[in-house]
Amino acid sequence: MSVETNVRFDKESMARFFQGEPEWVAQLREAGYADYQQLPLPKLEKTKLDKWNVDQFVPYKEEASVASVEELPQVVKDLLEENNPNVLVQKHSSVTCTQFDAALKEQGVLFMPLTQAVREHSDLVKKYLFASGVEKHKVSALHQALWNGGVFVYIPKNVEVKQPLQIVVWGEDEEVALMPHVLIVADTNSQVTVVENVLGADYKQPVVYNSMVEVFAQGGAKVQYASVRSLAENVTDYTYRRAITENDARVEWLFGDMNNGNTVSNTTTILKGNGSSTAAKSVAVGTGNQKENFTVRVLHLGTHTDSNILSRGVMTEESTAIFNGITEMKKGAEKSNGEQAENLLMIGERARGDANPILLIDEDDVMAGHAASVGPVSPLQVYYLMSRGIGRREAERLIINGFLAPVTDRLPLESMQKRLGAIIERKLS
Repeated sequence: MSVETNVRFDKESMARFFQGEPEWVAQLREAGYADYQQLPLPKLEKTKLDKWNVDQFVPYKEEASVASVEELPQVVKDLLEENNPNVLVQKHSSVTCTQFDAALKEQGVLFMPLTQAVREHSDLVKKYLFASGVEKHKVSALHQALWNGGVFVYIPKNVEVKQPLQIVVWGEDEEVALMPHVLIVADTNSQVTVVENVLGADYKQPVVYNSMVEVFAQGGAKVQYASVRSLAENVTDYTYRRAITENDARVEWLFGDMNNGNTVSNTTTILKGNGSSTAAKSVAVGTGNQKENFTVRVLHLGTHTDSNILSRGVMTEESTAIFNGITEMKKGAEKSNGEQAENLLMIGERARGDANPILLIDEDDVMAGHAASVGPVSPLQVYYLMSRGIGRREAERLIINGFLAPVTDRLPLESMQKRLGAIIERKLS
């Protein structure tokens, strides 16, 4: 199979972009670049990527740092929780602002650019970076070759981080890709919440957002990861997230996917340890003619594991979306429980949504259930609200907000909830 190499990046240019990194990181990048040249595009349910933008972008643009949060643009400061000392901001290929609680640093907590961590904590990072088993294909290989900026979070044993760690990824220049990698390691009985806001300018040229999140939750650890993203129509978003839980650990995912362009999102949690658990709750609103493919997968390996998947989407105009929920229980995962629900509303005759709940059960002594629904806003609910003096558009808006509330109300920061609510209102207006 011959593949035409993108002239915007090759091994020589990568060496210039990422000079000064440890040899093992350079080897990872070289392996990713070799795989990018050889591997096919990912195969998705009812979604073909052959005409999507995968590698047409400017791969690297370094930005100058700022001294404090106060020097950040207002559009970024509006996303940050007041009086929270834990902030990391990435613009294009560089982390431009880092603010971190000194008390947490004294406890051994690490919250820093991943590009810095691979140098200063090489042995620790090397053990986990790209070790979660994200599936290999052209898109993930390209990320391994070109990731930049990014975040490393390490929470030591028995440490609870009470205030969320805030990440903002943003871009404004045409054609410059955003390719952050978030690596979270929560040691035994630790606890942390990480919140991510992603935003970009109203790009006129094609741009790629290619990101990856890896979470390793050791015994008894609890990790919550919340993300809200709103990228423009010309941005193609590929996001892969993967978590591995040990005994009695828990990982909770919360997503608000509010992009205006084509989107692929794959979130996989491997319940490796006995008694471990996960919950993944997401909302998406489609507009225009964008195409979206969302997959949430849970793999039960340990005994007494528990999972819950809740996905809710609203498709408007000519948008289309595929929602795949996969609960897989392997032989030996006794006494495990898995529940999932995919619910879609379609507003307009040309909007399309497809909910695919999938159960793959290899063990007898488990409980598993699923539910799915696809359809328009209930005319009976609209009629009831209109009979109380509410106009049709306002009635539909109230019904949609109530439909999305089980996810939107769970976001850990009030500022995040307000941002997501404002984006939803704008997309539905």
